[in-house]
Amino acid sequence: MSEELPPSDAAREEAVDEVRDADADAWATACAEDLEAEKARRRAEYGPPQGSAAEELKKLVDAVADKLSGIQSPLFGAVAGPAAEQVVRQVVQQAKAAVEPVIERNPDVFDHLAAAGNELLAAYRSAVEAQERRWSDRGDRIDPRDLDERHDGGDDAGPGERIDLD
Repeated sequence: MSEELPPSDAAREEAVDEVRDADADAWATACAEDLEAEKARRRAEYGPPQGSAAEELKKLVDAVADKLSGIQSPLFGAVAGPAAEQVVRQVVQQAKAAVEPVIERNPDVFDHLAAAGNELLAAYRSAVEAQERRWSDRGDRIDPRDLDERHDGGDDAGPGERIDLD
């Protein structure tokens, strides 16, 4: 008669590790599938995502170069027309040749500049909104920052109010 022995500790740990690996793989697979589904839904709803700041700058340079190259300006005149157009095309090509390597070598720089610009814009908006709130809340109360310590409120006070420009 054979007796079945309970699995050893090493065998139990190995079985638990296999289950954990299978669970981790299943979780990672499910997360990846959900992420892809969400990306597809967003592409369908909002269109293709924007490229990096470097890619967008390159598109802008290309668009401006195409517009400048295609201009048929009456300012050039009939005599200088073809020569002037050739000079414009040459200048545009030189500008593109100078800008594109910089964009390709340093794409992260443009992403950082775009992020910094967004932060500056947010700071400006915050400052403007705070100032607008101060101006709009002047109905019933007096802001202590608007009081001038040098002025004692005598008879020479006019109808105007002091505006704090800080």
